[in-house]
Amino acid sequence: MAISKIKNTIKKVMPAVVSIVISKSLESVEKEMAHEFYGHAPLEGLPEIPDEAVDSHGMVKIGGGSGFVVHSNGVILTNKHVVIDPEAEYMILLNDGQKLKAAVLARDPVEDIAILKVDAKDLPTVVLGDSEKAELGEEILAIGNALGLFRNTVSSGIVSGLSRTIKAAPDPRAMPQEMRGLIQTDAAINPGNSGGPLVNLAGEAIGINAAIVYGAQ
Repeated sequence: MAISKIKNTIKKVMPAVVSIVISKSLESVEKEMAHEFYGHAPLEGLPEIPDEAVDSHGMVKIGGGSGFVVHSNGVILTNKHVVIDPEAEYMILLNDGQKLKAAVLARDPVEDIAILKVDAKDLPTVVLGDSEKAELGEEILAIGNALGLFRNTVSSGIVSGLSRTIKAAPDPRAMPQEMRGLIQTDAAINPGNSGGPLVNLAGEAIGINAAIVYGAQ
């Protein structure tokens, strides 16, 4: 894989990749904890949420993911399972450090895709490619917010398989959902990468990082 091509692709795509911060009100989080622990209203003995985990607006960060801008007026693509909670608040952290509140315009439960919108203009974008033209052995890059800690991490690999079907769940408590027509890659994908783009060396998005198989290498 030509190093110069990889560098050029990263420079082209990286500015349009965003991190998604998922937050909920302290009250909502406490109610969910009570339901999870006891199945009903809050009781004494629940684990306490540290003060430092609550921001000045009373919101608690509960997760994160990735996405990428596809239109300069602030339209962003990600996975549906990243923004699945209708009661959560979603903040977009742009590559230049700006933090913007996002509205969820649409969720597609079949394709696991969601469309977000932020109030912004003239944003850098990722060009949408044609996934049907992906070929076995084609060199690709996966970009995302790895493990929810490392913003805009890049991993490289090849297209290892096409039209795969698996059953996956966004978390251990959720029911597995069948996903079809997937592109399999050997590029490293970590929790938090979900919603980030899978791009070819022309810098075109041919997929969205959606699922990993635990225990696989």
